This record gives sequence, C-alpha cells and structure tokens, in this order.
Amino acid sequence: MDTSQYLSMFLEESMDNLQALNESLLQLEQEPENIDKVNEIFRVAHTLKGMAATMGYSKMAELTHKMEDVLSRFRDGDLNVTQEVVTVLFTCLDKLEQMVDAISEGNEEGEIEGIIKELESLHSQSLEVPLSVDKENKGEDDKVSSIVLNEYDISVIKQVIEKEYNVYEVNITLDEKTLLKSARAFLIVKALEDSGDIIKIHPSTEDIENENFDLDFTAIYVTKKTDNEVYELIMGISEVASVNVKFLNDSFKEKLEIKPNVEVAAKPVVEKSKQPSASKSTKKKEEKKSTQHKKVHQSVRVDLERLDNFMNMVSELVIHRTRLEQIASGHRILDLSETLEQVARTTSDLQDLVMKIRMLPLDTVFNRFPRMVRDLSVELDKEMELIIEGQETELDRTVIDEIGEPLIHLIRNAADHGIESKEEREAAGKNPVGKIKLIAYQEGTKAVIKVQDDGAGINVDKIKAKAERVGISTEGMNDNDIKNLIFNQGFSTNEEVTDISGRGVGMDVVKTKIAALGGTVDLISEVGEGSSFIIRLPLTLQIIQALLVKVGSETMAISLGYVNEIVEFKEEDIKKTNNQEVIIYRGAIIPLIRINEKLDIESQNEKKGFVVIVKVGEKTAGILVDSLMGQQEIVIKPLGKILKNLKQYIGATILGDGLVTLILDIAALI
Repeated sequence: MDTSQYLSMFLEESMDNLQALNESLLQLEQEPENIDKVNEIFRVAHTLKGMAATMGYSKMAELTHKMEDVLSRFRDGDLNVTQEVVTVLFTCLDKLEQMVDAISEGNEEGEIEGIIKELESLHSQSLEVPLSVDKENKGEDDKVSSIVLNEYDISVIKQVIEKEYNVYEVNITLDEKTLLKSARAFLIVKALEDSGDIIKIHPSTEDIENENFDLDFTAIYVTKKTDNEVYELIMGISEVASVNVKFLNDSFKEKLEIKPNVEVAAKPVVEKSKQPSASKSTKKKEEKKSTQHKKVHQSVRVDLERLDNFMNMVSELVIHRTRLEQIASGHRILDLSETLEQVARTTSDLQDLVMKIRMLPLDTVFNRFPRMVRDLSVELDKEMELIIEGQETELDRTVIDEIGEPLIHLIRNAADHGIESKEEREAAGKNPVGKIKLIAYQEGTKAVIKVQDDGAGINVDKIKAKAERVGISTEGMNDNDIKNLIFNQGFSTNEEVTDISGRGVGMDVVKTKIAALGGTVDLISEVGEGSSFIIRLPLTLQIIQALLVKVGSETMAISLGYVNEIVEFKEEDIKKTNNQEVIIYRGAIIPLIRINEKLDIESQNEKKGFVVIVKVGEKTAGILVDSLMGQQEIVIKPLGKILKNLKQYIGATILGDGLVTLILDIAALI
C-alpha cells in the first residue's frame, strides 16, 4: 500500500500526540495516583503505535509498544510513578521525536536498542516483594505465606498502620466436605469486609469465584478488631476447618520505619483495590461535572505555502488600492472615489481576516517549557516550578516560529543563573521552590513576553569585574547599562562551562533574534529579588501602520508602534552632554538622532524640521526629520540578498505612486 500521500498527516499527528504525551506525563509525575491520566497516556501511546505500524515504521511501533508495557504496569499498580521511571519515559519520547524528525527529512528511523533496554529493564523490574513474616517466632505448623505484595499494597498498609489499624495475615482452610467452596469463601470475605478491608487475597478473587483453588486461601486484612475477634468471626461460619491469624504490624513497622500517627482516624480509610480511593473518585467525578468541555471547532489543515501566497496577494491588493486612491484623488474622479471606498473596506476586512488566519496562540511555543523546566530541575538538583500566564496571546506565525529559541535561552538562564539552590534559598528566607514565570499579553500593536524569576538577581559588581577582564570599559555607565552587558557576544559571568551555560552564547542570540523580528528586550534585576526579561514584539510582520517622513530628498517610513509624539524642531532646544546631542522632553533628557547624518543624506533645511519622539522598550529618543508626509498602511517587503545586511532598515514598501520606500529600524538606530 502506498502511504506517501498520508505522510504529512502522520508527521503532524505524531508531533501532536508526542506533545500530548509530554504534557500528560508531566502531570502524572505531579499526581502519581491519577489513574485517569494513566489511561489517557495509554490511549495516546496506543494511537501512536497504531499509526506508526500502519505507515510501516516498525522501529517506531516497537519502541511505542515497549513504552506501552511500562504504562500498563502503572495501570495495574505494579510500578510506582517515580522521577527515575518518568525520566526514562521522557527519554523515550525524545527518541520518538527524533525519529519523526528523521522521517520528515527522508532519513532512516535510527537505532533504538539502547532505549529499548532501558524500557525492558523497567518492565521486568520486580517491584513485588514476598510478604515478610517474623521467621524466628514462626512455629513449625505455620504455613509459609504464598501471598505477594506490590509497592501499591505496601503504601496502603503503611498508611493504615500510621493510623493505628491492625494488619493481619489470615489463613483459612475449609472443611473437606464443603460442596460449594466459592459460596463458602464468599461468605467469609463478606464477613471480613463488614468490619474491615481486605488488601489482597490469594488465590485471586476470579480463581475463588471459579473454584480454581484447593481448600485454603490467604488474605491480608485490615481492621480495628483484635486477632481473637477475627478468629471468632471466621470460625462462626460453618464448614471452616481452621483459621490462622497473624499480627503483622510489628514486622511492617520495623521494615518500613513507620512512626505511628498521634491522631487516630475515627473511621477506617482503606483502599480495597489498586484504583483510587472512593473519596478521590467522587471528587474526580464532581470535578468532571463542573468542567465545561471546550466546544469542538471544525478545522481544515492548510499548507503553509498556500497561506503565505494568500498573504502576499492581499499585500499586493493593498498596494494597488493605495495607488488607485492616489489616482482618483489626483484626477478628482468622484465615481471612482466612491467605488474605491467600498474596495478599501473590503480589502481591509480581507486583510484582517488573513492576519487572523496567520495568527497562532503562544501556547504552541509555551507548551514545551514545563517539560524543559522539569528536566533542568532534575539536572541542576534545584527545586523550581514554571508558572505560565497569557499563553492564549496570539502572534503572527513568522514571529511564533522564531521566538522559541530566545525563550529557551532565557528560561535556561533563569534556571541556571537565577534560581539558587534549596539551601541558599532557605538561608535567605525564601520559599525553597524557585519560581520562573512566563507571562504574555498584548500592549497596543505589540505583544509583550516576560520571563521572570525570583532568584538571586544580577550582581552589577560581578559583571563589571568580568567586563574589565575581557577589556570592556564600564566608565560612565550606569547600573542598568552594566547589566545589559550580558547581551554582548561571548559574555558570560559563569566561570564553569556546563551543558546548560557558561560559553557566553545565548544572551547575544536572544538580542539578535528579537531585533531581527523588529522587537526589543529589556532587563530589570534586583539583587536577592530576581530578574525580569521583557520582550516586546510586533503582532505581525507583514502589514503595518506607518508614519511617512522626508529626510532630504528621500522618503522614509517609521512604524507607528514606536511613535509616541511629534514635536516641532527648534535649534535652541538642543543641548550637549558627553559630546552627544540631547533635548528635554517632558522633563527628561533624551538623545537626539539626526537621521540625515546617520544615513549620510544631505538635509534640505537644517534649521527647520520635526522631532519624532520614539520609544523602544524602556528607551526614549528623538529622531530629527525634515518634514512629515502623513500616515499610511504599508506592506513590508524584504530587502533581498544584496541589501539584507543593512541594519538601519527592516524592509521596504511600495507607495501608491510606485515609489519604493525604505522602512527604518528604530530599535537598531537607538
């Protein structure tokens, strides 16, 4: 069967399933007794295995099958959800993700022997332990227990002993003349459960119901009754030949180092099976009832190339509409102007629609970080948690594709440099669990993403010392300027190079990437309180509202997202400080940038002009231009291979009269 036509669907759904497994496994590690979550993980893993087998990827199917074996032990209660086990499963998911990537690139699936061995060792790992009875005090007539307790049973027994219940091993032998063994055993079990709980029974309940046992069976029994009362209770039932009741509390206390609880529960709270307790089940049912299920939306998968082509066509439509408007205005054609108003409304609606189609929630980027922080917590041996807010904030797909890497660097930096060890945090009077916050929201035409930590903060003296060692002069710099040196290429305050940091790459990548997206990154930090990295990004990179200005004979465009205000230029308002021109704006001293000097353009009139007050992040500056040409909606076009290294511009646009106009990169100029 030719499966190539289904390949793209398989790859997309596989990545979705792997992300779902990552999130569910992370949640299961936090809630180890959540059986519903185990079942959900099992279902997704089973789907993934079926898809891989159908597409003919046998290694991927085999690996998923081995993972299912481990998950089934979770479900049966034979394997505890521990950090070590979950780490192996995460490694397995990483391997599956690598296999999907390899398949998408047309390569072989890769080798899986190593991870298969790890999964098999987990599956074969015996967590069941024989019930240990005090052999020294065991009489010759006592029967050796054939019952086996797993980790789950032992954890339940530990809880009930702490609440001062009695745990017994009860060996029951029926009379040889018993005709209906299963019915008699059922009466005994019912009598026991009326005044306590049976933790485990051997042979199994199914074997007893089918009379698939001899005359004796054994139960681990929890009750408030004494051993004599349990003995009398069972012997009171007819056709019972003998009963042997053994008190196990002392043996368990010694083995499990159990300390009795001072508060004794009024009623037994004993779990009868490997399922969650009745109270937990009830709570879960109530939670399910109160949870409102999200409405399922119908959707269609669209190839990204088609979407980009659609966007380009709408962009061209906006350019030609602007051109027509200019022609109608120049020739004063009333009928054409009225029609163009309708066209303008329609193209604006179409533009809004295509923008919304291109927008994706930040959740598609954020959902990988909880797993990453969990792995860093284990690797660095620090207790930390990630708090995410505003993941529903939407950004253009182009921005979404590029923002992941800077955020990875910032979060790893917060985990390694920011969050202190548990001992240091406790000594400083902090919560031993460090918090990293990832917050997103819209602010006008910008999206703001904050990465905050409540760690040690940035030590200015340490950065200053490092700067001087590498030959960077800090003279005349304020504390904020010194802190921002961490964005310099190759600059790292970590003396020891690790897998996580210390090579001086990362923070410069953050600044470069964000600047390339037309955004800014600011740093706010206080020693002992933590650090905040604030990223501001344009919501879209295709069509923007811009202010058109004249500099000499050239027309330039400035994104309105940066513009705060426009003031008339007066030569006498200019002051000089540190050999740099500044002006006073609303009581604050801000630098003045002469665009004609920066771009080497001859000014038409140096005495007159306008100052465009722009704000980039926390920095404000005045940009001197010759004249203003008004506001216009423009389409950003890339500069091409030859001009792409010109850092003063983010791109170009075509105006209504056909003139190509460069768009200034305000962040780079400041």
